Amino acid sequence: MLTVAFCVAIIAALVTVVDPADVVAAFENVSLGPVLTGLAIVQLQVVLSALRWRFTADRLGQTIPAGLAIREYYIASFVNQILPGGMAGDAIRAYRARAEDGWKRPAAAIVLERLSGQLAFFLLAGAGLFVWPLLLSENLPPGFAGLVLIGVGIVVVIASLGLIVARTRLMARFENLKPDLAAVFWRRGAFAVQFGLSMFTVLSYIAVFMIAAYATGAPLPAVALITVIPLCLMTMLIPAGIGGWGTREAAAAALWPLLGLTSAEGLSASLLYGMLCLCGVAPQGLLFLATAMTRRRGHAER
Repeated sequence: MLTVAFCVAIIAALVTVVDPADVVAAFENVSLGPVLTGLAIVQLQVVLSALRWRFTADRLGQTIPAGLAIREYYIASFVNQILPGGMAGDAIRAYRARAEDGWKRPAAAIVLERLSGQLAFFLLAGAGLFVWPLLLSENLPPGFAGLVLIGVGIVVVIASLGLIVARTRLMARFENLKPDLAAVFWRRGAFAVQFGLSMFTVLSYIAVFMIAAYATGAPLPAVALITVIPLCLMTMLIPAGIGGWGTREAAAAALWPLLGLTSAEGLSASLLYGMLCLCGVAPQGLLFLATAMTRRRGHAER
């Protein structure tokens, strides 16, 4: 309940600050066409993510039928959006995918599959940070270039620490993961499959955000594809809320003015984006979850 209150409080404060009338006016512009298009792309997100999980699991020796992977991913996506932390659905997915020899291999497949998607996000967002000074120099706040350099410095420091850690006992444990990492991300063309599925999934998330902005009456320029939107989406990785609500809206309200738009327009686009993502998986997630629970209850009664 505290997490829900936290998300609601952030959104309520943002709506109040940017003027509720502007947010209401933005939603009055929303038409059925963009909404249906956004919901259709959400289905593509789930299918691509499920195929990535299926591929990752197969490389670790676990065979998952495509239909089952898609159904389980709908359940996990729905649960992740309604429970705090954004990981509960993945835990359920790992439990339900457990094999006779335990749950460690299924859990490893899910962790590596999620890692593949997050690496694609970070790659795109990182590229955007270097693009900003070139394309948005007039709108950037003073000292932004310095912040980019500081960020690069932090990355270098982390990489250096990683090399130091590589000489410790932790590296010995990492050695055990090398075969799995190689199988999932490198051997037999794995890199091309992982990169393709993850990047297309990330682009589908961005497309939904672009559609949400268009639907609320403030279309985003193309530069938003690799600048503000990836940063907004990355805030959803912060495990402080539910489904990214609140943190995503705060980021949009802060970043949209850098593109010459208003904070109200950013907030409205982010709110519609969240609604599209939730409504895009909720019906199927609830249906598949109810079906699974009914089957389990039936087996238990036998």
